Amino acid sequence: MQELPDIMMAAAPAFLVLIAIGAVTSLLRRDGRYRGTDAAANIVLGLGNMLVAIALGGLVLLVFSWLYAHRLWTLPTNTWWIWVLCFFADDFTYYWFHRISHESRWFWASHSVHHSSDRYNLSTSLRQTWTGTISGSFLFWAWMPLAGFHPAMVLFMQSANLIYQFWIHTEAIHRMPAWFEAVFNTPSHHRVHHGSDEEYLDRNYAGTLIVWDKLFGSFYPEGSTPRYGLTHPVGTDNPLRIAFHEWAGIWHDLRRARSLGEMFNILVQPPGWSADGSSLTTRQVRDRQHAPTGLPAE
Repeated sequence: MQELPDIMMAAAPAFLVLIAIGAVTSLLRRDGRYRGTDAAANIVLGLGNMLVAIALGGLVLLVFSWLYAHRLWTLPTNTWWIWVLCFFADDFTYYWFHRISHESRWFWASHSVHHSSDRYNLSTSLRQTWTGTISGSFLFWAWMPLAGFHPAMVLFMQSANLIYQFWIHTEAIHRMPAWFEAVFNTPSHHRVHHGSDEEYLDRNYAGTLIVWDKLFGSFYPEGSTPRYGLTHPVGTDNPLRIAFHEWAGIWHDLRRARSLGEMFNILVQPPGWSADGSSLTTRQVRDRQHAPTGLPAE
């Protein structure tokens, strides 16, 4: 098929201009939405993510191309409906990739980087992992070239989804029109996702369409202003420590594990899982809080 443009690289200058405008506006208003060293860390992490994507992009393309060569069907690339179908397939896949990235510590180790800021602004969208490709996150999309979507279409749609998510990282927009809030991911929905308050944890995984959360029971409306960041803050603006802090935590826990089974659970169970109950997952916390008085939670 005809080569598609690299829309992510094309959008990058606009991202930086909009972030600069937001930062200056925040400074003039003294609203505290931007913090200098935090925003700088976000930009460094974003640049690092792009460099990793360039370095390992060939590997991803090689895997997708091999799968496409063994595709089950051949889908046309020159009809409008196949692009619509590709959009829905990509957004559905992103929802499950994102959800599992919160429900499995192996993938959380990469994704937690994006949640580590205590601010919520346009620069936060750039706070991206350096280890996502290495940990295998791209494999969530492997079914698409196997089903007949051309690899270039898959990669293009992934970029479009991420570009859409840039603008929803803001506190400057309170609510969109009701019909828009009902269908699409918005700043209000995504603020919930970045909240570290117990009621907001592991909610609203949507990329572009919020309907997936409503279909699969993970939607939660915004109420009080979220407290942003991780439940256990990283406590630094050093990009290297932010990028690898959760991997270091996994390594620490693996060294203390008493069996292969415990090591396996450390990797695949949700963040917070512990063999002795010294720390809890989000679901365990909620189960304990809602257990009937006098009865143990399951």
